[in-house]
Amino acid sequence: MSGRIAFQGELGAYSHEACRRARPGMEVLPCHTFQDAIDAVRRGDADLAMLPVENSTYGRVADMHSLLPESGLFIIDEAFVRVEIALSALPGTKLSEIRQAMSHTVLLGQCRKFLREHNISTITGFDTAGSAKAVAAQTDRSLAALSPALAAELYGLEILASGIEDQSNNTTRFVVMSPERDLSRRGSGKMMTTFIFQVRNIPAALYKAMGGFATNGVNMTRLESYMVGGNFTATAFLADIEGHPDDPNVARALEEIRYFASRFEVLGVYPANRPTAG
Repeated sequence: MSGRIAFQGELGAYSHEACRRARPGMEVLPCHTFQDAIDAVRRGDADLAMLPVENSTYGRVADMHSLLPESGLFIIDEAFVRVEIALSALPGTKLSEIRQAMSHTVLLGQCRKFLREHNISTITGFDTAGSAKAVAAQTDRSLAALSPALAAELYGLEILASGIEDQSNNTTRFVVMSPERDLSRRGSGKMMTTFIFQVRNIPAALYKAMGGFATNGVNMTRLESYMVGGNFTATAFLADIEGHPDDPNVARALEEIRYFASRFEVLGVYPANRPTAG
């Protein structure tokens, strides 16, 4: 597929890696924030946006649960990227020379064992790929970056160690967002449906709304709540389920939730792309 796909971060970020895997034929557009990536699609500067929604170690990505429903975009695909961390430095540097490592605070917390074993202290950078870019732009050989290997490659750094993350199964889930909704069945595997809803202000409304998924055998893989407009009494929910809205059991479950909901909207229907174990 040709065109342009927007993501948050510098070139070489994990989001960039997700773009290369899920849409290898598209030009990438780095953006400063998640909102900038969404706005790039809404303005027509990009055709799609690649956005992280949850991580297997740290849970949901901050703010994404509230950004997606108001984005005006729709999920058309999902992608999973293993968080593989590389320690890289200026060319010719040896691991024994490294005294400090720079990265995003979340990534720094994912390779504590390696850093402790090599007596390397940490410096917080704005993001992962940006830290690699910053290390490449200076001359201190004792400073390294913790980032995807892609970032080290792009900024001319030498990888001193790779696969140094504490948890080998750490994975981030991304969604591909489009201005056009696509409800068609694609591929030969399972389909996923993502939707948002608010329940009506009646006793046990959420319990009753959720009951339809259990009685119809629909597997719900994610359910998140968030406040609407900063109001403690207005709570909305973001949910992922296995199946297509036209599947008889899914259709019955969604009909039931619509009855108890004051707001209901399908954010996307897309092929399941579940990560492999290990």
